[in-house]
Amino acid sequence: MLTDVFSESGFVAWSVSSALDMDALLARETIDLVVLDVMLPGEDGLSICRRLRAASTIPIIMVTARGEHVDRIVGLEIGADDYVPKPFNSRELVARIRALLRRVQSGHETRRLRASPLAFAGWQIEPTMRQLQDPKGVRVAMTSVEFDLLLAFCRNPGRVLSREQLLELVHGGVAGPVERSIDVHVSRIRQKIEPDPRDPTLIKTVRLGGYLFTPAVEEA
Repeated sequence: MLTDVFSESGFVAWSVSSALDMDALLARETIDLVVLDVMLPGEDGLSICRRLRAASTIPIIMVTARGEHVDRIVGLEIGADDYVPKPFNSRELVARIRALLRRVQSGHETRRLRASPLAFAGWQIEPTMRQLQDPKGVRVAMTSVEFDLLLAFCRNPGRVLSREQLLELVHGGVAGPVERSIDVHVSRIRQKIEPDPRDPTLIKTVRLGGYLFTPAVEEA
């Protein structure tokens, strides 16, 4: 019944009745999400969920007649992304599937963008390799703190960032010498990227606010 509902909702759906059949299906097909019943012959759903999660990040929604809170907690703790007790409305399950797939896709996109090279005003910053290139393609040496600060600016263009926010973005809010010397590090970054460090146009100081990264930033 659920396979028919999923197909009518635009999904390509397979139904299997055991862990062995599931393993065979996963080996030959690219699966985006698993709807997993707890009560199965042989290996039960909780064991399957634990095993799947140990090997992959595939989204898992568990469905079961066990509606007690403790069962839901166990299911979620071993790696299920959502837990739907029986009886349930099939349309609600479809809605939960769509919501989970959106969250997963959004997470993939966010990670992809955070790892992608970014370009601004002819410059290019490469997060993975931690490199900065000037408009002529020449690599510019930077300290670790300088790079992290510039990357934080590039990921928040057009937004006024206070020193506390910069500290949170760069070092998770851990106070220390970096917090007291944010201005010094920004000054050093300006010396490297500004056309005229005495009159900065890329990193603006906002009175009583912090700093504003002015150039447009795009994925390189």
